[in-house]
Amino acid sequence: MGYTRSMDSENTLVADNGAIPSRQNDIAIVIGASGGIGSAICRQLLSDASLGRVVAVSRSEASSDFPLNGDRPVIWYQTDHSEFSIEQICGSIAELKQSVSQIYIATGTLHGKDYSPEKRIESLEENTMQQIFQINTIIPALWLKTLTGLFSKNSDCVITVLSARIGSISDNRSGGWYSYRASKAALNMILKTTAIEYTRRFPKIKLNAFHPGTTDTALSKPFQSSVPAEKLFTPDYVAKRLMRVVNKPFEQCNIRFIDWAGEEVIW
Repeated sequence: MGYTRSMDSENTLVADNGAIPSRQNDIAIVIGASGGIGSAICRQLLSDASLGRVVAVSRSEASSDFPLNGDRPVIWYQTDHSEFSIEQICGSIAELKQSVSQIYIATGTLHGKDYSPEKRIESLEENTMQQIFQINTIIPALWLKTLTGLFSKNSDCVITVLSARIGSISDNRSGGWYSYRASKAALNMILKTTAIEYTRRFPKIKLNAFHPGTTDTALSKPFQSSVPAEKLFTPDYVAKRLMRVVNKPFEQCNIRFIDWAGEEVIW
């Protein structure tokens, strides 16, 4: 069950933050809104005076990072990412009867209490692989499946899903990190296949597989010691770069695998 909460944004719109043309009757959806990058995306969207409502979806309750204001209402849904929950939330969004112009899927896992990236193939474990694929591949796919019901033939929306360069099959030079690599490669294939279908059904919809770089979040925390300071990005920096990517014109096709710098990543 969702509830409306007002969010505070003291940021002002500036030319280089990637603001889109005025769509004050549209909504943007952020899935994984309580995570490091997800919450930063919400803050960036709230700083864009041209955009209407923000719908935030998270395993957690409404984030205390956003104090009450009363000016920019945010609809916050708590979810367990089950098919039933996803269907309920998308049904509630449909009842808003507003066009969806931006969707961000910012869910993902790399390590947990009982697992970490595998360096050797002998380290693979069935339960760990299933858990990582569930979070990194299956949950985003289920959201894409159900969100599709919000679109019409003329829908004009940009969908951005957090992927990773390490999911590139062509760019795999160092090996290791089996489950994470494979789950992100599978996610990329889901996105590519969705894009092909959308060219027929929803020709104006665009998709981004987005590589954020190494971001200072809980996901990368155990691996930050080997990352140069200038290559460790804050979530807010990544979100700002993402806004630029979203508004960068697409060329020829309706999908791209792109990084925080706006450079194409090979699939």
